[in-house]
Amino acid sequence: MTTDLDDAAATFGEVRPRLFGIAYRMLGSVHEAEDLIQDVWMKWQAYDRSKVKEPAAFLATITTRLAINATQSARVRRETYIGPWLPEPVDTSADPALGAERGEALELAVLLLLEKLSPTQRAAYVLREAFGYPYDEIAEIIQLSEANVRQLVSRSRKRLADERREPVDAAEQHRLLKAFLAAAQQGDLASLEQLLAADVASYADGGGVARASRIPVLGRTQVSKYLASFASRFWVGTTLTWVEANGRSAVLIARDGVAFALVTVSASAEGIDQIQWAMNPAKLTSVTPPGAALS
Repeated sequence: MTTDLDDAAATFGEVRPRLFGIAYRMLGSVHEAEDLIQDVWMKWQAYDRSKVKEPAAFLATITTRLAINATQSARVRRETYIGPWLPEPVDTSADPALGAERGEALELAVLLLLEKLSPTQRAAYVLREAFGYPYDEIAEIIQLSEANVRQLVSRSRKRLADERREPVDAAEQHRLLKAFLAAAQQGDLASLEQLLAADVASYADGGGVARASRIPVLGRTQVSKYLASFASRFWVGTTLTWVEANGRSAVLIARDGVAFALVTVSASAEGIDQIQWAMNPAKLTSVTPPGAALS
């Protein structure tokens, strides 16, 4: 015999992947998204569910509104973050779209760009582009007019298009990352310069916990020299494990069985335009294989 709470849990379980997908895209953090979804579950438990005609829409509304508030407070915390802040990578090998109808707004480079949008603008873009919500439903969720929602989404698309070149496909991204790793390990300046776009940026997120550059390294020449300068130390004794992070190839770097960094790249026809080094140990747990150690 099932109870009302059992039914509530079953309903929540069915839509949870989508709720997590919304929260993660809004916050760029697995841990913060999990905490938020737990809050949604608590509210769902306590709510008079007999008044809810469409549970999935109701839960998505709660999730989005909580995420908008959480994004606002997260921005304040990130203003004091030590060094570059990068989104927390998530393993998408089991769910390439991470709860969405399509894998939009999931790549790390895109999540980083979404940080430049206002929380409400980000919510409108995520709901429309990743989950295909109709404009009238988005308007109800974020409490704006449908005309305003259309404008928010349009402006978001334009801003992301203006700030990002057309990305290469997954196979080419994998090839470029593989070639990049070979050149970086050898400290091969010439090969690195051939792979990198002229305006490439390298971001290392150590969060003040791991040793990492506290400012982005910019430009083909500077990034190539920077990578070559520590090649003889950084890569010694390391093992590399290929993983799928946010729908793209990435490599987990370990030494003596301890994972200490994840590296991935984004690229266009002009070459690798962004290198991301996730080195804060707290941001590696979601992409580290079971049983592997973390620094």
